[in-house]
Amino acid sequence: MKQILLLLANGFEAYEASVFTDVLDWNMVEGDRSTKLVTCGIRKNLRCTGRLTVIPELLTSEVDVTEFDALAIPGGFESAGFYEDAYSDDFLSIIQKFNMAEKIIAAICVGALPLGKSGVLCGRQGTTYHLNNGYRQQQLAAFGVNVVNQPIVIDGNMITSSSPATALDVAFTLLETLTTAENCRHIKHLMGF
Repeated sequence: MKQILLLLANGFEAYEASVFTDVLDWNMVEGDRSTKLVTCGIRKNLRCTGRLTVIPELLTSEVDVTEFDALAIPGGFESAGFYEDAYSDDFLSIIQKFNMAEKIIAAICVGALPLGKSGVLCGRQGTTYHLNNGYRQQQLAAFGVNVVNQPIVIDGNMITSSSPATALDVAFTLLETLTTAENCRHIKHLMGF
């Protein structure tokens, strides 16, 4: 069984989190049944965009990185307080521990910015939200990241992406990396892709 930690910051984008829950759940029901997703946050209640409230299964203080095979991070809205959690020491520490253990880290859109702030992408290739004159990409570059203007960028154990439009592709990339290309194709087909 492969366990994936879904690390959520207050103000996370609901759609970007849901692609991980949906794709990995399809795999548990219709695929090779090898992926279990566990939600995590730095607080007991999180409010995402769209004002939905989520109760994570774990707090960051309860995470044992050795129990997980991958980390998934959706982006979020600054106006909803995303960076307050995403740039907190507890949040960044989880990212650093996963990277030190050389585990897969998949981030959608501005979910790459806490990777940059944590230092795990310094000197490596990555991407983040590319619209609005590349403002977020400039922020990522300021963390020492070699920004590549592509929809999805993979550098070693890191998967980053440029917008919410890439979210499903990131989730499928994570599934393929954790299982097989054949299993991922099977899930895509069953989901209508």
